[in-house]
Amino acid sequence: MANFFLDNEDIQFLLDSMDVVEIARIQELDAKNGSADYVPLDAEDMVDNYRHILTIVGEVAGETIAPNAEIIDREGNTLNADGTVTLHPKVRENLRRMTMADMMGFTLPRKYGGLNCPNLIYTMATEIVARADASFMNLFGLQGIAETVNAFASQDIKDNVLPRFAKGEVTGAMVLTEPDAGSDLQAVRVRADQDDTGHWHLNGVKRFITNGCGEILLTLARSEHAISDGRGLSLFISERSDRVKVRRLEEKLGIHGSPTCELVFDNTPAQLIGERQRGLITYVLALMNGARVGIAAQSLGIAEAAYRLARIYAHTRHQFGMPIEWMPAVAEMVTDMRIAIEAARALTYETSRLCDLENNNQRILEWSADRLDSAEQKERKQAARSYKRLNAMLTPMSKYYASEMCCTVADQAIQVLGGSGYMKDYAAERHLRDARITTIYEGTSQLQIVAAIRGVMAGSFESYAADFEKAEWDDPALAALKQELLQGKAKIMEAIQFAKSQSARYQDLCARRLVDAAIAVIVGHLLLRQATRNDRKRSVAKRFIQCQMPVLRMKCEQILSGDTSPLDEFGMLAGPVPSVH
Repeated sequence: MANFFLDNEDIQFLLDSMDVVEIARIQELDAKNGSADYVPLDAEDMVDNYRHILTIVGEVAGETIAPNAEIIDREGNTLNADGTVTLHPKVRENLRRMTMADMMGFTLPRKYGGLNCPNLIYTMATEIVARADASFMNLFGLQGIAETVNAFASQDIKDNVLPRFAKGEVTGAMVLTEPDAGSDLQAVRVRADQDDTGHWHLNGVKRFITNGCGEILLTLARSEHAISDGRGLSLFISERSDRVKVRRLEEKLGIHGSPTCELVFDNTPAQLIGERQRGLITYVLALMNGARVGIAAQSLGIAEAAYRLARIYAHTRHQFGMPIEWMPAVAEMVTDMRIAIEAARALTYETSRLCDLENNNQRILEWSADRLDSAEQKERKQAARSYKRLNAMLTPMSKYYASEMCCTVADQAIQVLGGSGYMKDYAAERHLRDARITTIYEGTSQLQIVAAIRGVMAGSFESYAADFEKAEWDDPALAALKQELLQGKAKIMEAIQFAKSQSARYQDLCARRLVDAAIAVIVGHLLLRQATRNDRKRSVAKRFIQCQMPVLRMKCEQILSGDTSPLDEFGMLAGPVPSVH
């Protein structure tokens, strides 16, 4: 029986080695259980339940979702003449299996039928599902919509919508992007108007909407027509009806099982989520942060699937009288694929853990304020600010790093398989097609760098690295690796100071190199921490650090060179704009 959790030693290792008990303890503090059938006895019982949940997800992924992936990729979904979409029968089967397993309310409170899992466990589950089928992850992984409703909607809306999410009766969509407003969400033009009775209606067109055919639509729309920027936007919830139609299903390179829709709102009834004018500034930013960690997890799943295919092929394929894994070039490629996945997983899971700590700290401040003395209240408010700054850096870092890794690993898998990898006989070409979107949606890699560089330049990286540096390693080999990371950080700080002395445009030009270098140091420390628990991880940490530190030094030297030729000589270096024929 295939189980995509039980066959993944690294996910199990991280579940065992990360401080999940403490997360579970606070997750259960003031938990909303209602009349739930299951309520954990204590934090340890909850962690046992997390393992049980992941085992079930792993079984559904291995036994149902993965076998269905190929036919779904070939055949896709169907746009009907009436503006509705019929999901592929195998997609509907996947949804039924996840619903029967009670996995569609993963992070919702138990009183709504949810599992009340922390984000870390949801990230693990999302990776497992994405390994089976990246396109189905887009349906399973949109549970952040329900989280947004739970966090910001009125009680009436929550009572109406959330039990239906948990039962698998509805799926949702984040309806943000427009034809003329891609990543620039401040330019959203879809109108939200109130009628004489105070009811809201939406009018306009949205494009590139993942699962836009879902039953519950969270839509960013302009409620204040005199305000042209993000302050004029509010968030609305509406249900699928004949007043909103799918005009087009996009023809895509990959993730064919995930319907990407162009939607037309025609005086569609809607309800306001939260307060007016906070749609983008508060609610969508919170929604997108969760979605970005979700894409990082999706990237891990795709990369894991591609790596496993390459690893098996390199072991079983014989050329020149030997398995090709014995060839140094192939051996190095396969080794570095595995290490790259574990490095990105370390960063993504740590980001998820810190997001849980931030959320749980805020939960204590809100629900337990009367139980805290003034000193603890002050300490927790300081922690809230610290977590917010740190996660504002780590979230885009995780999405950027994991998605770029995913594309590289998927590409290398085809290289390992050679001509066979280019053919549809193997899933390698599907993994590469699915991988490519991860660096684009929920904010391109370039936009993630723009978000992450603020923390690198403003001190979040320096203070976070300093926390790791407090650890002392008795093992001389680990201590030597730590010293390399300290030297790497010193080079980064030198490069940061130089960049700060230059123009804003030069800082933007250096941003990717600085973010890459900072990630290398952070991941190096995370792998060193893992190395104390596992002999194999010692080798992983050594290989990663020894490979990445020379690259870090090169990137810092490039920054210190002050080269601005891509800006100053753009026309000469890029050449003239080609004529269109």
